[in-house]
Amino acid sequence: MNELSLKSVVLSSDKPICLAILAMGGQGGGVLADWIVEVAEQQGWHAQSTSVPGVAQRTGATIYYIELLGGHHGATPTLSLMPTQGDLDIVMAAELMEAGRSMLRGLVTPDRTVLITSTHRSLAVSEKIVPADGEGDPELVATAAGIAARRLIAFDMQRMAEAVGSVISASMFGALAGSGALPFPREAFEAAIRGGGKGIEPSLKAFSLGYEAAGLRQVAGPIRKPISKQFAPTPITTGHASLDAIVGRITTGFPQALQPMLLVGARRLVDYQDPAYAQQYLDRVAAFVARDPLPGHAIGQAAAKYIAVALAYDDVIRVADLKTRSKRFARVRQEMGAADQQLLQMTEFMHPRGEEVIGLLPVHLARIIQARPALFRFVDRVVNHPRRVRTGTIAWFLALYAVSALRPMRRGTLRHAEEMAHIAKWLKCADNVIDTNPRLAAEILATRRLVKGYSDTHARGAAKFDRVLSAVPLLEPRPDGADWLRRLREAALADEQGKTLEGALRTIATLDHL
Repeated sequence: MNELSLKSVVLSSDKPICLAILAMGGQGGGVLADWIVEVAEQQGWHAQSTSVPGVAQRTGATIYYIELLGGHHGATPTLSLMPTQGDLDIVMAAELMEAGRSMLRGLVTPDRTVLITSTHRSLAVSEKIVPADGEGDPELVATAAGIAARRLIAFDMQRMAEAVGSVISASMFGALAGSGALPFPREAFEAAIRGGGKGIEPSLKAFSLGYEAAGLRQVAGPIRKPISKQFAPTPITTGHASLDAIVGRITTGFPQALQPMLLVGARRLVDYQDPAYAQQYLDRVAAFVARDPLPGHAIGQAAAKYIAVALAYDDVIRVADLKTRSKRFARVRQEMGAADQQLLQMTEFMHPRGEEVIGLLPVHLARIIQARPALFRFVDRVVNHPRRVRTGTIAWFLALYAVSALRPMRRGTLRHAEEMAHIAKWLKCADNVIDTNPRLAAEILATRRLVKGYSDTHARGAAKFDRVLSAVPLLEPRPDGADWLRRLREAALADEQGKTLEGALRTIATLDHL
């Protein structure tokens, strides 16, 4: 381009409408951006879209940035490629915590931004890897959004889309149209969907629902963290003598305050092993309830919950059992939105170690292998590598089903013997202090929450558990020993590496000198 032509270029000074979409993989953020661009161009506007990918799926959303400019009258539009803090008219988040992140990034401002967000949750990896409850607080996000945004439109767009067999991008598109934040008629939005050529009817239905909900100009109900666990009512009869015996023992032999938790624990252990295993659980809990001096049956409550958790440890048999259950296949189909006539294939990523395989063997045989390091290394070398297991195939399903069928032999395995020994040591630790420091005994029982998961996750949790309980002899004589043990447990849950716990243990070691 020569100097004369450069001088003849007239740049538009009009301010474009700036819009950002925050969406994770599989939520149709790219499709939504394309629809918005299509609508604008059909209405004679200039439109430009770019995207900045997140680090990885569920660790950071992709940001789709769009600028729309109308009324240019021959002037060349001036559009940017990246969103700027304080410069966005519309922010759309395909998940509630992404709306929170958009506010933290300064993309939402109270004098300008219309914030449109779905209120459902899709937990990020950063929330899942925390040993404790790492889930973000939706109430904080909702409160902040009411202050940070000029206008907030929030409802469960995911559930709305799933109800009509569509995806969240369609209901978000409807919410955008219904908000009135863009000066285009409803028909233009619907025409963009029809021009896509795929899933038109479900998308139009989801669009219509989102349009109507956003037109109310309201936040749909209070946004709170859902209560995922509720106690089922006590059954009058189960129809099985062994199960009725368990229910009868709970309702007549334990305080009423403990019965709901005991029923949950017994139900879990019957499902895990058998009714006799649940009776053994009740035996262990009863021993603590009989000596519980604390108000509210605090020791009994901790025993009822955490002894059940400990007895239902995750082993190879349990994992295989859960992965071959019909209700799991049904749940995955529902989550993926698969229709009845559609085929769905699942691939499990498994990485067994030699310890897990040897743990399946009878105790005497497993001890022989453990006593021979060369033989142990050979077994580990054979099995210790990652596998992609397609549970929808006959061969892999039958293989896992065969492993799950080993449940009647679980009590004779090395893994069960090791778990029972570990549990006995833990319960003895609590039993030893119940008379001298009952609050500490309750905290010892609650410390079992550190042990969870499978394979490496279980090993790390068990190591932290042992480290925390190593402080009990120092804490037993102290009237505030229970408080210190609770702090140790919280420190162990604070990070996966255990650095916070090590610092807390060093503090405990100096208590006598303070």
